[in-house]
Amino acid sequence: MRPPVTHRHPAGGASRRPSRLLIVEDEKRLALSLAKGLTAEGYAVDVVHDGREGLHRATEGTYDLVVLDIMLPGLNGYRVCAALRAAGHDVPILMLTAKDGEYDEAEGLDTGADDYLTKPFSYVVLVARIKALLRRRGAGASRVHVHGDLRVDTAARRVFLGEDEVALTAKEFSVLEQLVLRAGEVVSKTEILEHVWDFAYEGDPNIVEVYVSALRRKLRAGLIRTVRGAGYRLETAP
Repeated sequence: MRPPVTHRHPAGGASRRPSRLLIVEDEKRLALSLAKGLTAEGYAVDVVHDGREGLHRATEGTYDLVVLDIMLPGLNGYRVCAALRAAGHDVPILMLTAKDGEYDEAEGLDTGADDYLTKPFSYVVLVARIKALLRRRGAGASRVHVHGDLRVDTAARRVFLGEDEVALTAKEFSVLEQLVLRAGEVVSKTEILEHVWDFAYEGDPNIVEVYVSALRRKLRAGLIRTVRGAGYRLETAP
């Protein structure tokens, strides 16, 4: 098997190991452009262009995050992601998809992806998503968030209210996750759209209200407050 293209950021004298990223993307110009930018950001980056090779590298390597395209030769991104999760690998996965491609974000999240971006995407947004996923991974115990009788496990993607588990759709969970990660703060509708539906979403922004209403029905009416003209806030008091 051909070794991957590897990019390394020069050591800056610090002993801290740079985060290692694996980019699995068959559009070579895009992949190399991303690698160049992320290397400049201080990450150690490997690039492969095939799904099977990507799965092999992600399984054998010690990566902190995988940027995974959906439409790949050899093995598509869904199958790579599902195979990694089935094997017990919890590395954060950021999926990439063409705007008009055959992609269902719920399916992507259900296979175990942590986030996704629709092409064409903003490089600044990509970096912000990567940093957020790495912070979440480094948080350790904070993957389980407890607010009164609400318990949200962002790693296992499970939600409990008291002793009862609450079944949420992938999209409902993603909306709740954004509120949980910033509990007590106001999260705007735009921020939720950008993180859950992607910044390129062109549908009705009121879709956020639909999912917040669904969460209120499944959880507790007073748990998510609407802050008029500003957004939503997850109440931290029991």
